[in-house]
Amino acid sequence: MSTTISPLAGKPAPQSLLVDVPKLLAAYADLRPDPAVPAQRVAFGTSGHRGSSFARSFNAWHVLAISQAICEYRKNKGIDGPLYIGFDTHALSQPAFESALEVLAANGVETRIAKGGEFTPTPAVSHAILTHNRGRSSGLADGIVITPSHNPPDNGGFKYNPPNGGPADTDITGGIQDRANALLRDGLKAVRRTPFAQARRAATTREHDFLDAYVSDLGHMIDFDAIRGAGIHMGVDPLGGAGVHYWAPIAERYRLDLTVISAEVDPTFRFMTVDWDGKIRMDPSSSYAMQRLIGVKDRYDVAFACDTDHDRHGIVTRSGLLVPNHYLAVLIDYLFQQRPQWTRTAAIGKTVVSTALIDRVAKRLGRKLYEVPVGFKWFVDGLFDGALGFGGEESAGASFLRRDGTVWTTDKDGIVPALLSAEITARSGRDPGELYRDLARELGEPLADRVEAPATAEQKTRLAKLSPQQVQSTELAGEKIASVLDHAPGNNAAIGGIKVTSASGWFAARPSGTEDIYKIYAESFKDQAHLQSILQEAQSIVDTALTAR
Repeated sequence: MSTTISPLAGKPAPQSLLVDVPKLLAAYADLRPDPAVPAQRVAFGTSGHRGSSFARSFNAWHVLAISQAICEYRKNKGIDGPLYIGFDTHALSQPAFESALEVLAANGVETRIAKGGEFTPTPAVSHAILTHNRGRSSGLADGIVITPSHNPPDNGGFKYNPPNGGPADTDITGGIQDRANALLRDGLKAVRRTPFAQARRAATTREHDFLDAYVSDLGHMIDFDAIRGAGIHMGVDPLGGAGVHYWAPIAERYRLDLTVISAEVDPTFRFMTVDWDGKIRMDPSSSYAMQRLIGVKDRYDVAFACDTDHDRHGIVTRSGLLVPNHYLAVLIDYLFQQRPQWTRTAAIGKTVVSTALIDRVAKRLGRKLYEVPVGFKWFVDGLFDGALGFGGEESAGASFLRRDGTVWTTDKDGIVPALLSAEITARSGRDPGELYRDLARELGEPLADRVEAPATAEQKTRLAKLSPQQVQSTELAGEKIASVLDHAPGNNAAIGGIKVTSASGWFAARPSGTEDIYKIYAESFKDQAHLQSILQEAQSIVDTALTAR
């Protein structure tokens, strides 16, 4: 990433960086958002509503309003089965869960909460929804996941998953967001709420053993016999996240040689090493954040970590932390050769900014490629009906089918790709890092980078609406431009920017949804000089388009 690296990056988090948890929780309870201020309204991005209680962007009022809006949405759509709710280890997640339950109980929603107050990974919620709904046409379940993913410790997040088990699409979240903001403007007058102690005891509130249900089903995803038979020695760092208590039962049930490096949970995440920008971020794809696991890599045949809600994975081999794109290419190459019960028509899903090495793997495998805009929601339908064998993003989020070719989860699952790295090592006798080197030798070595540049709100709008006709260039870094896309080839959905490809490189440019910047992703199969040339020309193409009248 072409950005300034903080001097703290990769080092243990100093005391000065640690969030003041009591102050954070007080701000959640006491500070009220002002709906007249855009940054303080409910806003569903690609992964639900996120914010910090300090910034008045994630407070009790937001959660109460969103929860009431979800109750009304369920009623309007006739969704009357149980709602499965889970939360991660961020400090704001527990109080947000309590606020949500107060509203769900008051609205008479059958709510399933984790047994014993256990933290719940995102994939365990998706798995629970799909397990309940299998074979049903009525009494369908849905879910809520309370997590800001790998975001810093002062953040909170709130996601809704409809009965398909995946992240809600914009046609759903748009309505929930609008209703929640109307409730905020009206001072929460229409929000039904009952005290938490009462909500917890309500007849509609029942415990569900997410952990056992998920762990006991993993044998339908992973060949544990092969892992055990090969004596694969694994290490896992849960990064203090929601799956922290899942790994020991996985090791016990499947009799694995799996060491949990730390089971510590601390809402300040003081055990993390600092990410590239000087913030604490539980990102398993960042070498800066993953120093603890990288430091012990030589003790294991393969090691892995997951982010705070366990929907992203990071794979560490003796050669170090794998770039997410590189592991996804290896994983796809392996799965589509080692899952004989999958249909020949099951396609490979990827986002427009994921590596073109996946395109080359798909071509070699003779599989259809399904390329979509950024956002896991685009894979939900395909994973649900088996049209997609795999769906994955460049940011280390993926899910794939069960061994028998049926749906597992329709939300990202970090646990399963992590465990698959051990199956790959067991069955091939080589770890994913070595297999990536083979792929790169055979199909080409991708070099990638990303740059960010300032953009006004008007420029961001212009970039999002950029059309291929506005790109005047015929060459990209010395090669003829093969395509200029503003819609994804897989589903013809708008990219919200453009993607330009040539024989041995590409770039994609899109505005940030949250900051006054635009991002350029680029990849070259030649060399570093070619990559830098693509980035420079991409910036020039975008700047010309942004200033054109």
